[in-house]
Parts: sequence; C-alpha cells; structure tokens
Amino acid sequence: MTEFFGKMRKEKFLWAETKEWQDFILTFLAENAKLCKDTVRSLIEEDTFMEKPCLVVMAAGMGSRYGGLKQIDPVDPQGHIIMDFSVFDAREAGFEKVVFIIKEAFQEDFRRIIGDRVAQTMEVEYVFQKLEDLPEGFSVPEGRVKPWGTAHALLSCRHVVKGPFVAINADDYYGKQAFLDLYRYLTEYEDDIQYHFAMGGYHLKNTLTENGHVARGVCSINADGYLTDIAERTHIAWRNGVPAFTEDDGATWTELSPDATVSMNMWGFSRNFLRETEERFSEFLENSLKENPLKGEYYIPTVVHELLEEKKATVQVLKTADKWYGVTYKEDKPLVEAAIAQMKAAGLYPENF
Repeated sequence: MTEFFGKMRKEKFLWAETKEWQDFILTFLAENAKLCKDTVRSLIEEDTFMEKPCLVVMAAGMGSRYGGLKQIDPVDPQGHIIMDFSVFDAREAGFEKVVFIIKEAFQEDFRRIIGDRVAQTMEVEYVFQKLEDLPEGFSVPEGRVKPWGTAHALLSCRHVVKGPFVAINADDYYGKQAFLDLYRYLTEYEDDIQYHFAMGGYHLKNTLTENGHVARGVCSINADGYLTDIAERTHIAWRNGVPAFTEDDGATWTELSPDATVSMNMWGFSRNFLRETEERFSEFLENSLKENPLKGEYYIPTVVHELLEEKKATVQVLKTADKWYGVTYKEDKPLVEAAIAQMKAAGLYPENF
C-alpha cells in the first residue's frame, strides 16, 4: 500500500491526465478509507511528504583553520562573525532550522560564540563530524588525522535532516540573493525520475581576493542553465587585472573570464543526496585507502559529478551578482569589516541581531 501511494505520488503527472485514472483513484479511496488513513499516517511518520528546507552549515573545520574557535575574530563592533550574516540572510529567506556540523571538542565554544545567539530566533541542532564515522568494515588508518572531506561532513547530519536542505561553508559570506533563490527552488521542485538539485553560482570576479590565490570550482553550464561539469582550480589569482589559474606553481598561467560562473560550495539538495552520498562512501574508501590513506577526501562535487554522469540528477545553477567575502588571508579582514559596515549603513543588516 505504501509503495502504491509512493508510486502514485511520484507519477502524479501521469495518472492525473486521464479521467479513468481519476475515477479509479476516487473509488479506491472511498472503498478503502481506513487503509488509506493508516497509510497516510505511516507516510507522515516516514517523512515521505515534503518538509520545509533547512540550512546546514559545515563548520567542523573552523577550529583547525583558526587554531581554536576562541581565536575567531568578529567582523563588526557588535561581535558578529561572518556566519552570523549567513544565518541572518537564511532566516530572512524563510529558513527556520539550522544544523551546525562541528567538531565535538569545540561544542562549548561554538555555542558561546554563535550557537546560543542563533537559537534565540531559529531551531538549532548540532551534529559532529567524526573521523571514525565510517561504514561497517572500515577503520581509520593509523596516523590519519585529516577529516574525510565535505561529502563526509554532510553525512554527519543524515539522521537529523529529513527533507531538502541548503549546505554552506561556515566562513564564507554569500549575500542575500542566493538564499532567497535556493529556498524558493527547494520549495517548488521535488525529485521525480531524477533528483533536482541547485547551486548558487557566482561571478568569478566577485569571489577573488587581492591578497593571494584562492581555490574555486569553475562551472560549465548548458543553454538551459543546468550544470554540466565543475573544474576544480586550486590556484586562481588576479594577473594583470585578469583572473588566471596555474597548475604548475606559477610556471604557466591560463586566463579565465571575470564573469565565469564558479561554485562557492553553496548547494541545494533533496534528502536523496545524503542517501546517494552514503551509498557511495564505501567505494570511495576502498579506493582512497589504497591510494591516499592519510589525506584522501570525499568531496561534494565528486558525488554531484557522478550523479550528473549517470543522469540521475540535474543541478540548476542559480546565478547571483552578490559579492563574496571571506578572510582567506589576514589582510582580507579589514576589507570584510569595511564591507559589513557599508552594508549596515545601507540598511541591509541591523546593528544588532
């Protein structure tokens, strides 16, 4: 019965086209009222019906990056960090719940620095990215301390995320538009014979720093606005006023268009992405433990690429003209502080929130 209703729901665009099917469904419902009621209850309990999108913040790497959470400097006089502004923008877009992926050792500091403040206006859950969170039959290689990557980080929330979600980095400022667009997309589109995902697409020129190089995923997009591939460029910098990347430590450079669309690791997924990621993790480990046991990482774009290749998913690229901000280098911090102050003066953010 549950399987029948699931199929009916997935293929509603087919059976609704004919009056015969409509009459059959109405008759079936009338003759099996109690059975239908029980099935609907079970579907609700299994979270089959669509839930509101939630926000997932990947923050497990923050402590390592800053030498401990206590070393994270605020970006305004009120003590806010970059993550505060992302959560504020998400809340304005319609998100009511946020899941923070953190290291268990930093839980107390994280709550004090931002978590307790966010909990005043949104539902908050914490999950921990753990090195030993591996499929049955696998163990952490001796000497491994490096986390397993962004896809593994998302697996940390597989038991608390029950519906669609937007995943972001903790220390990137994304702007308001991408949150609005992704929330709208996830509330309008559901998976059918394919998974329907989305990502925030940024102009390359809006994601660079004057103080060094950055890593970005340069996107290939078809005429309909769907992602076809991502090329990971780990060393992009301004060169004579033009963005360029190198793959040989600067011996040669290849120019990129300033308006090239890049991924900033801001994704909109259905819950099926977590299922696919979990199912593929064992295969990744089998290969990685042979080739690079101490440093191999399981990345979100890797899973996305596989699903696109298999034609199991589409990824709508939702472009935004907003500017990215982040403290990649210590010299970036004054620029971020100045940008935040300007946005507050323009009324985009209140002084305190």
